[in-house]
Amino acid sequence: MNDPESRLFTLSEAEETRAEIESSLIEAMESRRKMADLEATLLALTERIVRMGGVSIPYEKAAATRLERDRVAASLQDAIDRIHSTGCVVKDLDVGLLDFPARMDNQNVYLCWRLGEDRIRFYHRQDEGFASRKPIDPRDQGYSSPIQ
Repeated sequence: MNDPESRLFTLSEAEETRAEIESSLIEAMESRRKMADLEATLLALTERIVRMGGVSIPYEKAAATRLERDRVAASLQDAIDRIHSTGCVVKDLDVGLLDFPARMDNQNVYLCWRLGEDRIRFYHRQDEGFASRKPIDPRDQGYSSPIQ
């Protein structure tokens, strides 16, 4: 495969890759949510230790939570690495936003896709973000995304 750092996608290549990595994106998003929950649990335990001076702290629970957090972190990193190895860029794991480097009209752009959209419909310049998305096909001008 090409070096992911320099790969440029055609629209059909981006669509094919999107379909292949969608499950990895979902896995990364779920792992990120689990990580947030586990971090909150660990923070609560830490606050309890500070308040109570270490008296009657469930050390086994804390150790198990840290172990689970480390396992989930490894799973998250693995999913992100699988996505990045294709040349695709993860932009936002909270909403499932991916960008695919491409060239349009002699410009470097990102073909932009958000989880839940049926296909890649938008692009933006590489120095712009999601808010600057433009339809690839003029017929998609009226397409409305839930967060536009």
